[in-house]
Amino acid sequence: MNTEMKPVKEGKVREIYDCGDSLVMVATDRISCFDVILKNDVRKKGTVLTQMSRFWFDMTRDILPNHMISVDVKDMPEFFRQPRFDGNSMLCRKLQMFPVECIVRGYITGSGWASYQKSGTVCGIALPEGLKESDKLPEPIYTPSTKAEIGDHDENISYEQSIVHLEKYFPGRGEEYAAKLRDYTIALYQKCADYALGRGIIIADTKFEFGLDEQGNIVLGDEMLTPDSSRFWPAEGYEPGHGQPSFDKQFARDWLKANPGNDWTLPEEIVEKTIGKYLQAYELLTGKQL
Repeated sequence: MNTEMKPVKEGKVREIYDCGDSLVMVATDRISCFDVILKNDVRKKGTVLTQMSRFWFDMTRDILPNHMISVDVKDMPEFFRQPRFDGNSMLCRKLQMFPVECIVRGYITGSGWASYQKSGTVCGIALPEGLKESDKLPEPIYTPSTKAEIGDHDENISYEQSIVHLEKYFPGRGEEYAAKLRDYTIALYQKCADYALGRGIIIADTKFEFGLDEQGNIVLGDEMLTPDSSRFWPAEGYEPGHGQPSFDKQFARDWLKANPGNDWTLPEEIVEKTIGKYLQAYELLTGKQL
């Protein structure tokens, strides 16, 4: 029977369905820029995001378990066996999610670069003098943030603040969890960034989310190392001293900035260029065509 199911949670791009003892996470073809959902869909984008997460989840099982059960709709409730869910849906274990986003930066860019120019620090971490924009950092840094409700902005916090924040939710375990989340985040980033560099992609920064399973184990959840949660740069032509081109929605952002009064609608050629970048990143990283 194909009873209509409604998502229990809807983000800017993703929808989460509750299937009792598991969840189905669907990456839609919606695209958001500047915290606004655009009127265009970017065809295949959801499939790229889901299949890329699957690729990394498989690669990092030796570091810690993740929430993925299957990306095959045949393993999901019957409702999901329709074309709009094929390829872009993931059946997942339910987790109690930690209330922090675990951000790791291997290169200095974006808000980190802006902060460094003002104070020589990023999220309270002092960095060497004389770094240029997009420089590789001496070692990756962990800069967590609190998770905001949709519409609000996440707030960057120091590692010490992350201990206090976690302690509120998990009394007596704040310090232990903060250290584990930091160490897992950096281990995951180092393994995947090294791999990606060998395939021609620099992972400048990314975010992970973790949760606890019923046995109290820390498990990697959400999405992993997609162009939506990470900054991917082509290694070819990488040159510190300015911003780098990226494999994400930069085309869309740039066009929107250059065309005020756009009513949040992209021209078809910008949509094509955007999905082209997502597909190119997927093919470079996995060595496969989608």
